This record gives sequence, C-alpha cells and structure tokens, in this order.
Amino acid sequence: MTHPYARELGDFLRARRARLHPADVGLEPGGRRKVAGLRREELALLAGLSTDYYQRMEQGREVRPSDDVLEALAGALGLDDAERRHLFTLARAARRPMPAPVDRTPERVPPGTRRLLRVMDTPAVVLGRHLDLLDWNPMAEALLGDPAGHPPDRLNMLLLMFDDTMTAQRSCPDWEQQALDYIGMMRAAVATDPTHPRATAIVGELSIRSAEFRRLWARHDVRASVSGSKTFRIPEVGELVLDWDTYPLPGDPGPVMLVWTAEPGGPHADRLRLLASLRAVSADRRAGPGSKSSPRETPRAE
Repeated sequence: MTHPYARELGDFLRARRARLHPADVGLEPGGRRKVAGLRREELALLAGLSTDYYQRMEQGREVRPSDDVLEALAGALGLDDAERRHLFTLARAARRPMPAPVDRTPERVPPGTRRLLRVMDTPAVVLGRHLDLLDWNPMAEALLGDPAGHPPDRLNMLLLMFDDTMTAQRSCPDWEQQALDYIGMMRAAVATDPTHPRATAIVGELSIRSAEFRRLWARHDVRASVSGSKTFRIPEVGELVLDWDTYPLPGDPGPVMLVWTAEPGGPHADRLRLLASLRAVSADRRAGPGSKSSPRETPRAE
C-alpha cells in the first residue's frame, strides 16, 4: 500500500514540474514534446538526481529523500517559501514507516474567541482546519447571509463556493482567486493528515461533481495563511470592496479567524455600516410582537 504522504508528495512534485517550461530554467525546448512542462529527466538533471530516483519519488514509491535532496528539488522547481515548507512537511512525514497519530477530535471554538467575535465591529468567522464554518459574528451574518440555514455538514467554505445552486453569484472577477486561496488552505491541511475523513469527504465530493474544482485542485497550490481583497455586490447597499486576512488560532493545526475590513473613512466602510444597520432593523422586525419568522437566508457564495 502506498504511503499516503509519499503519494501526496509525488502529486505535488508532478504538479510543480508541469508548471515549469524549459525556457524558465535555461533549457532549449528541443523537438516535439509530449508534456507541457519539464520532463522528469530534465528536472532530475537540474536537481542533481538520477532520473530513476526522481521518478520513484513522483510515483510515491518507497523513497525517503534527505533534506539536501529536498533543498535541491525546491531550487530546481523554483518553489516559494510556502511551497518549500509544504514540500518538507510531506517528505518528512513520508520518511516515517507509519503516519504519526493526528488529533482528530471535533474542533471547538474557545469561549474567549466566541466573545471576541461578538465584540468585533467588522465581519469575522472562524474556520476549522478543513474550512468548516465553526462560528461567525452578526457582522458576518449581515455580509454573507445567515449560515444557520444550512445543515451543519454543509457549512464549509469550499462546499458553499462550488454549490451549483449559487453559480449565479460567481460573476465577481475575483471568484477564482478566492477559490484558489481556499483550495490552497485545504491543501495545507491535507499535508498534515492526508487520510482525514473530513478532507477525504469534501475533496471526494467536489472532485466528482465539479470540473472547476478538479481543475483548480490539480494545480496543487498551497496556502498557509492568506489575504486579499473581495468585491461583494449586495442589492441593499451596492458594491462593497473589503480586504480580508486570516489569523491562526491556537492548535496544531488549529482553526483560523477570517476577518473582512474596509478602509476607514471611505465609502466602503460607510456601506458596511449601512448593511449592518439594515440587518439589525430586519432582525428587530422579525423578533417583534406578532411577527412571523422569515426563512433563513442562504450564505452568499464567495
């Protein structure tokens, strides 16, 4: 049976090799090529390895590369810092005869983190290691809709992003970049435990039903911590541009807090406050005497 970390390592190397072209590393392209990226023998030559040894690494066979070999591969592949850490994480885990025990207890949000969420005046959510939505604050509910309308096992950022019922909300030009960021975070989580049932279920489901997900997952991009800018188009307030950042919480691996912020004093900060006010008024009306509860809203796909 193939070691799960060795298999993941081989897939990562193959994806990174396919990303490179001969001209990127100073090689002549030569005649007709059967592969889009570098050939195995070309990468092995650049890293100072035998082609057979490198091929066995890509195939996930019994290979335990040293740190020197990993450094050579990282240099030949032109890996950035996050990708290099990912390479070493996978390779060092693959050296062990059996995968080390990993904590698979249910994830919990500490009471202090829950209190912090409630006093924050900007949208924030807590995501588990596999991007499950563990908690959120009222500002996030105003921005994204009420997550509680979904079954608990569907409250996952990747599942929501690739939900076929939300394709109409994918018109934002930054949708694919956001998807790549979340997928990269999932890749980093998989590197710590490739056989975790939750990761297997999410990736397996999306791989079956979404060609978009298969294409992006095959890139093997990895993100340890991410940030960016997101454009929301919300009928009540118009276009809303927010910066977002992730902040690791205690644990190994632990959950992360995802926070959206607007430039202070700008129009988007004003629109965010307006959205929060409209949500508060709506909530008060639903809770008022004799009022009927309205259906919970679907979270807006990001």
